[in-house]
Parts: sequence; C-alpha cells; structure tokens
Amino acid sequence: MSASRDIDSLIDMMARLPGLGPRSARRAVLHMIRKKELLLTPLADLMHHVAVTVRECARCGNIGAGELCDICTSEKRATGEICVVEDVADLWAMERAAVFRGRYHVLGGTLSALDAIGPDELRIPRLVNRIADEKITEVILALNATVDGQTTAHYIADQLDGQVRLTSLAQGVPIGGELDYLDDGTITAALRARKAF
Repeated sequence: MSASRDIDSLIDMMARLPGLGPRSARRAVLHMIRKKELLLTPLADLMHHVAVTVRECARCGNIGAGELCDICTSEKRATGEICVVEDVADLWAMERAAVFRGRYHVLGGTLSALDAIGPDELRIPRLVNRIADEKITEVILALNATVDGQTTAHYIADQLDGQVRLTSLAQGVPIGGELDYLDDGTITAALRARKAF
C-alpha cells in the first residue's frame, strides 16, 4: 500500500469519529503528520496500548484497565447508592460534575422496541442482582429525558418496586436532553434536587 493510500485510509478512519467530518479529519491528520514525533507516534502508541488493556468493568459496565474499574474498587465511594446511566459518556459527565460519590451502573443503552433492544440486551438483570448482593439502599435513575430513556426508567422502577428507594434527576435536565451535553452546574443541581420516582 502506498503512503498516499495509507494517509487516505487514516483520514477515512478519523472521519468516522463523532464530531469529525472528512475535512476536519484531513486537517487533523495533516497536523499530526507535520508534528509526527510530538503527536502522531505517541498517539499511535497510546491508542495501541488502550486497545490492548482497556476492558469493560465486570460489575458496573464502566471502562478501565482491570476486571473492576477504579470507581468500583475505590473504598472512598459510598456503597449504598447506585446511579444508573445509559452509557459511559453519561457516567463521565456525572463524574465531571464531581457531585455524586456513590457507585454507578451503566446500562449500555435504553429499551427500544424499534431497535429490538429489550432488558436482556441491556444490563438490567445485572442491576437487579446488584441490589441484593451489594445491599443497595437507593437507586438514582439518571437516564436521559428522552422517550426511550423514560421508558427504560419506568421499566427499572417496576423491576425494583419495593426493594429499594428509587429517585431520579430533577430540575435542570430538559426534556430530550442528554447528560453528556449538560454543563456541570446543571448536573449538580439535578442530582441534588432528585425526587422519588
């Protein structure tokens, strides 16, 4: 394969990333090539290392380097609360706000009849098992305020009814809003003003 084809392939691959189109990918690749020793080589090495070492946490669904993520192994985290989120980006948004000090459960998506995603395709059965195994007293449903997010929240509430205190994020999260796009102050206000589900 020629260098020109390799560069085109790299541009095509970069253009698949969220937020990058073909033109942005071309500019990014050109910049990395110009700063090969400073950017391109270290980035390639780091991407290879991450591809080999990173895995999904066996307990919560977060990502980390070991079988359990840093949050699940931390003794500083509250053990009686679980915050349920749709995906890892939502968990990172909550962590960025630095207001929740409990543990998480990443569902891996939402229920969707159109996409044939049921409870077994998500980590809902694992969540139900964690409630008893870890002596959880509160489950905070921090799902996106979309139709699928709210459908999933209601399904989880039905599964956990009477077993644990259920709360959800309150003010600050707009209908149709996604946690990953909210600022830290909005996430903090929503978590602090959570209400019974």
